[in-house]
Amino acid sequence: MGHVNDAQHLRHVLVLPDRDAAEELTEALTERFRLTEEPQLVRDALAGEDDAEDAQWLVVVEDPDAAYDPAQLDSLAAEYEGWREAE
Repeated sequence: MGHVNDAQHLRHVLVLPDRDAAEELTEALTERFRLTEEPQLVRDALAGEDDAEDAQWLVVVEDPDAAYDPAQLDSLAAEYEGWREAE
């Protein structure tokens, strides 16, 4: 009988400069990593900014099995002018 180790559950947060880049990255992630769960898109307004143009977009990838290589996620995010936040 297998057991689940919750300590291995990861969440990757990729920060993108705009919604278009975030949506394109989401599609690329789903294809490249064959994600079973679609990443979440979250608008992250910069402190003190009300203008949507000044918002960053977060792509949150749940990784319950710690199966996704952080270096590959870093590289893919960089293709869309973004980066991966270390949690």
